[in-house]
Amino acid sequence: MKLSKKEKKKFEMYVKANMRKGYFAALAFLGNHDDAMEISQKAFIKAFGHFKKFDRSKNFFAWYYTILRNLCLNHIRDNKKKKPLDEIIISKENTEAVNPQTAVENEELKNQLHKALFNLDEEDREILILREFENYSYKQLSELLGIPEGTVMSRLYYARKKLAKELKRYLK
Repeated sequence: MKLSKKEKKKFEMYVKANMRKGYFAALAFLGNHDDAMEISQKAFIKAFGHFKKFDRSKNFFAWYYTILRNLCLNHIRDNKKKKPLDEIIISKENTEAVNPQTAVENEELKNQLHKALFNLDEEDREILILREFENYSYKQLSELLGIPEGTVMSRLYYARKKLAKELKRYLK
């Protein structure tokens, strides 16, 4: 299916508006800059190939996110590796100057959080990162994940409990 110039322009506009969000969503899943770049680009290429099927009355990012999420899960399954989440944690850190002891403590806490997050299954890690690091609302999460808001709240509750349990192991 060939796209008209108008459709190509519209798609280009969507890409520009959602590139950063797509990258950070992939980074949340994969924990690696290079993989996140590659998979988020692959998702846009796949979305471009199916753009004629996209219902323009719907949210583009929610549609794109479904494609991105599936590619990320496939990548994780195919590689079976746990990779660093440093980039997303660093990108969200407060960059104010801190004393050396605080810097060391922050680095240790970041490492413990990284380990705890990657000990969770993908579904728990995904919802926690989207909510806590990317600040998506329950409604946005419901739309992105294609589940009711009540299910979002329930999954978050249990994912937070699992994360707390994991963190206790590292903070002893």
